[in-house]
Amino acid sequence: MWFLFPRIPLGQWADSFISWIQSVFGWLLDGISVVLQETYEFLFLILSFPGILVEKEMIADSSVMKALLTILMILLFAALAWLAASWKVAVYTVIGFYVIYALGQWENAMATLSMVVVAVVIALIIAIPVGIWAAKSPVVSMIVKPVLDLMQAMPALAYLVPAIVMFSVGIVPGAIATIIFSLPPGVRLTELGIRQVDRETVEAGQAFGASPGHILRKIQLPLAMPTIMAGINQVIMLALSMVVLAGMAGSGGLGGEVVGAISRLNVGVGIESGLAVVLLAVYLDRVTGGLGNKTPLERAKRASA
Repeated sequence: MWFLFPRIPLGQWADSFISWIQSVFGWLLDGISVVLQETYEFLFLILSFPGILVEKEMIADSSVMKALLTILMILLFAALAWLAASWKVAVYTVIGFYVIYALGQWENAMATLSMVVVAVVIALIIAIPVGIWAAKSPVVSMIVKPVLDLMQAMPALAYLVPAIVMFSVGIVPGAIATIIFSLPPGVRLTELGIRQVDRETVEAGQAFGASPGHILRKIQLPLAMPTIMAGINQVIMLALSMVVLAGMAGSGGLGGEVVGAISRLNVGVGIESGLAVVLLAVYLDRVTGGLGNKTPLERAKRASA
């Protein structure tokens, strides 16, 4: 009966495809790896400069100065939260980030934050234009939707295998897997936001002689911004959910701590690093949510309420 139910060698095809990509586009993979690695290291250097100064013995009283510089960083994060959201979020930021520092997870948290920021920025650079294109073209939307369904249905761990094969272990495969895993909500909600813009408003812009580009920039994107910001929020949350799995690829940070705690059965380290992930996730969620509430449409809704 084997001829009625032949085995499909999908795994062999995938291996051959990955090998072909490595042989033909090896130069491109090397370039992507260098860009991601250098961007991550630059951002991590900025966010964790107290620890870097201590390691390089650039400050005299390392313990006191490191604490003071870390407090300064916490206050900067709190100021960003205040500007983006509210003073309540700023107070939470001070308490939450101090807890991260007190748990000894500051540099791991900054490494995770650096990777998440890099992955989210690249995911949004891809997702928002694709979402706009899909909103403008039914053909593109029809092609993109099944691809996004496949990306969301695929187990997150499955992204790490080809990423590790193509980029070896380290921060790069973790970032690549995070980009792919977190990208779909950005595309979907951008398309949804553009499509939900009132057609009469768009027609009014056309009647006044506005070009399609002007209508997109001045009418559709501002009115769709609350939905787009919700997509950005979901991209960030999915990126953070990949932290632990990215740690399995050797990306370090809080994910590496959780993976190490699992391998050593160290409950204490696992709880500490897991709590740091939660505090970081709540901070990013509140900041992006606050930015979404500061869009012109949301301000107008609150003013009219």
